[in-house]
This record gives sequence, C-alpha cells and structure tokens, in this order.
Amino acid sequence: MNVRQQSREGNFAAAEKRLPFLKELGVDIIWLMPIHPIGVKERKGTLGSYYAIRDYRAINPEFGTMEDFERFLKSAHKLNLKVIMDCVANHTSPDAAWVTEKPAEWYHRDSTGKPIVQYDWTDISKLNYDCREVREAMIDQLEFWTAKGVDGFRCDAAAEMPDEFWQEAIRAIKALNPEAYMLAEGEGTHFHRDGFDATYAWELHHLMNDIAQGEKTVDSLRTLLAKSAGEYPETAFRLMFTSNHDENSWAGTEFERMGDAAACMASLTYLLPQGQPLIYTGQEVGFNRRLQFFEKDSIDDWTPNHWTEFYRKLNDLRHRHPALQAGEAGGKMVEIANNNPSRLLSFVREAEGRRVMVLMNLSPEIVEARFETRAHAGEYTDALNGGKERIGGQLLKEMLPWHYQILYF
Repeated sequence: MNVRQQSREGNFAAAEKRLPFLKELGVDIIWLMPIHPIGVKERKGTLGSYYAIRDYRAINPEFGTMEDFERFLKSAHKLNLKVIMDCVANHTSPDAAWVTEKPAEWYHRDSTGKPIVQYDWTDISKLNYDCREVREAMIDQLEFWTAKGVDGFRCDAAAEMPDEFWQEAIRAIKALNPEAYMLAEGEGTHFHRDGFDATYAWELHHLMNDIAQGEKTVDSLRTLLAKSAGEYPETAFRLMFTSNHDENSWAGTEFERMGDAAACMASLTYLLPQGQPLIYTGQEVGFNRRLQFFEKDSIDDWTPNHWTEFYRKLNDLRHRHPALQAGEAGGKMVEIANNNPSRLLSFVREAEGRRVMVLMNLSPEIVEARFETRAHAGEYTDALNGGKERIGGQLLKEMLPWHYQILYF
C-alpha cells in the first residue's frame, strides 16, 4: 500500500476505509511502504522519498498521527488482515538526528567526514553496520513497532546489511512475535538461512518482462524454475509480482512492460511453486499510469472492474486450493508434455487429492497446441469462468497469443 498515492487524502484515515474492500478482494497481508517522517535536506521533489527517513519511531505527518496509525492497525486486525511495515535499515536521511547526535562512526563517511551516499540516492546517508551501536539501535526500533502489534517487516535493500545483523534482528523480533513475517527485498538463499520467510523473485520478474517483449522464451523460464528448485529450500516463500513501487515509477506499468501478456504473467505469479503473489496499489483496478514518486499523485478512481474480478478469482483459488499453497505445503510442479515447448507452458500441481492444471501460450503467436494429458484425465472447472471441461488422453486447443487456462478439481 502506497499510502500517499492510494487516495486523494493520502493518509491513514482514508487507507483504513479501503481495508474492507481489500479483505473482500482476498488480500491477506497489507505491506505499508515507509510511514516515517521524510528528511528535508537534499529532498527529492516536493515531498521527498519515503525511503529517506528522519525518525524511525515517528509517523509521517502527511499520513496522520501515531493514534491514526494505531487505529488503522486495529481495524486491519479486526478484519484478520496482517500488517507489515517497510524497514529501511541501510540509511537515514541526511538530516536525521543520528547524523549529528551520534558518534561519527555511526555512518560511512568520506575523507572530509561527510556521510556518503550510494548510487543516485543523493537524499540519504549510509549507516555503518560495523558499529555495534547502529545494530542495537535498529533492532530497538524494530522491537518498538513489533510491540505495537505490527506483524512483520519488508526489509528494504536487505543485501546492504550483514547477514549477522539480520540473524540477530530476526531472533529479537520473533522473540516478541514468533509468527512475525519477514520479507527480504533481495534474492538469495542466504536470506532464508538468516531467518527470512520470503525473498523477492527478481530474476523471475525480469524474465517475465523479457518473455513478454519477445526477448526470451519458455525455455528460459523452465531453466530458471529448475535452478530455483535446486537452490531454495522447500520452506522458502518467493515474492512474485508484475509490478511494485519501483517498477511502476521507474520502469513503467505492467502494461508498458508486458503489453497484452500482463494478465497471463500476473496469473503465473499465483501458480508457480513457492510463490506468494503481490498486488501493488492500483493493480486491483488495472491502474495504468506511472505514479510520481516524490510528489502527490493520487489514484482517484477505485471503481471495481474486470481487473478487480480477475484478482478476486485468483485470490479465491489460492485460498481454496491446497495445491497452490506457498512453501512446502503446495503441490510440486509437474510439466505436461506439449508439441511447442518454446512457446507453451503446461503443468499440474497436486495436493490432498486435488489438482490444478495450467495451460499457457507464453508467446505473441497463435499456437495449435497438443497437450499429452493422459496421466491427468478428469473433470475440471475453469477457475476464471466457472466452465466445466472434460480432459482425456490428449488435448487439442488453438491457443491465442498470451492465452491461458487454469483448470482445477
């Protein structure tokens, strides 16, 4: 949830009003982008970046007060929604109190003693995790929010901090809340060894863009899935997405990057093993514009449409079908042979005697498809239109560009 942009008001009170809609849509977890006061020094744009934090224990006045946040959290919990917060541990704003009030060693500094920036992040000052007191202060603020009832954290730029820090931080958080959900914005099996529940599937995301743009084929996807299955533990959750705040603002909407393949790729994030799908603010109504990152640029029309129904049906299927559960609970992916493997992806997943069958044309061409389904014959229901289909020994279909079918029993 991009609190600034998700309503004209851009505050917690307006965000709270949207919670029943999100619950009905089938959302389980609300991830709040950073909610803390933003630095003024070196600020980008008019309002600045959420990720240039001045005070980790306070609320951005744009969004309201601490009481407003606590009310939002309480309302979410009444609906059985979890709420996780962005943890920006790598850096503060240049005018955070720590810069002047804490010892110089709290920050990485240049030869003149000025805190350094990274990349083009000119509105931040990088913290020094060789300093024990920095680690303790960061863990302390994570414990502060956990004690308030926050259900976990999405940890920004997680690879910038040492593994040892995350191991210690996660132990501290889970001592307060054993069920806390920890998501690393990073890719790598070491994050799971550190104690993270989930990691970003960045490589998959970029590959889906490449396939949609005709630069890669299903063969590349097959290779990546095999590699991931061999590297990541079964218990690992992988965050899968067609958009997020960075992609929307800087790389373009899913419609810019994926064109007619957008719906097909979004459905794939719900269907692959270990995946946890992400919906970014606006996707649930097919919002098709890049949101300005440093300005007020609200989404004003939340009228439900076919995209709303699309995500509702996928969420419902995920909740109801045991084969699609994340981590080790879901069914293994077993490919179905087909006559055009560079364009067609076809597979089944089974658990508890129930099955999901997925048939996809991941190409811009019409494909006369033949699927060898003898081992998976049965009476299926189409997850998106409710139709019934009897599958026998061999299935012949004309698959239109980016056409897909999700069948289950």
